[in-house]
Amino acid sequence: MKILVAGGTGFIGTNLCAELAERGHEVTALSRSPDGGGLPDGVEVAIGDVSAYDSIVDTVAGHDAVVNLVALSPLFKPRGGKSHETVHLGGTENLVRAAEAGDVDRFLQLSALGADPDGATAYIRTKGKAEGVVRSSALEWTIVRPSVVFGDGGEFVDFTKALTTPYVTGLPGGGKTRFQPIWVGDLVPMLADALEDEAHAGETYDLAGPEVLTLADVTKLAYAAEGKDITIVPIPMGLAKVGLSAIGPVPFLPFGPDQARSLAFDNTVTDNDVIAFDRDPADLTTLASYLGLAGPGRRGRPAGTA
Repeated sequence: MKILVAGGTGFIGTNLCAELAERGHEVTALSRSPDGGGLPDGVEVAIGDVSAYDSIVDTVAGHDAVVNLVALSPLFKPRGGKSHETVHLGGTENLVRAAEAGDVDRFLQLSALGADPDGATAYIRTKGKAEGVVRSSALEWTIVRPSVVFGDGGEFVDFTKALTTPYVTGLPGGGKTRFQPIWVGDLVPMLADALEDEAHAGETYDLAGPEVLTLADVTKLAYAAEGKDITIVPIPMGLAKVGLSAIGPVPFLPFGPDQARSLAFDNTVTDNDVIAFDRDPADLTTLASYLGLAGPGRRGRPAGTA
């Protein structure tokens, strides 16, 4: 297939482009300011901004499938003057419109766990609205909602380090917010399968890793990978949200009120849809093993985690 990956030079995008190219597809990575340095030979790079329809319509035309990975960070404050509404909703509307005009057959939308037009954060609300755009299109669509994704070049561990300090640190609610992180090396083959197998058309999948970790767990793992212990001091969740709402985004902090609100709800699945791709959740890579803290087969939490 000829596949256009919007956001193809980002963290998940570079991994997906490599996977698709290895499977023999003709792949083009679309980006606002593309740097193809992380892409394998044979992957084309095209310039385009999904928030500007005229910049992408000609590039989209003629492809067999389009993948929409373009998103603002759910963890850090948006940068560059772009809003969630412009990128998630407007960008999806433009890609879908261009795909319909360009005779594209398949459309894969990377959404987020908990996506809901009436959700508590701008990230979740606009992801939910974007899903509605995809579902109402004339395309053969698949929607994938992953939990937070980790791996080389990802921001999940970096976010945890930016949010905390070594040895003793405060965390909103004591870091009890739960995540089910999935390794990018486990996720991208499932995304490729979703494109290749028409049985996945019209489906929405919630995908997550093999274990549930609290933010406190993740923090301890991140510092343990550096050979450091850490003590976590709880900050009342209400105080954290009220404080950030009062002062707004702070330049030297990695998040603002919207990101603080996201820590009030979990990022986990009830049923892990990785089984729809013939994967056993127990066989997926844990964060601990990725960080070098667990040997093969060691899937449990490290001693001392919450």
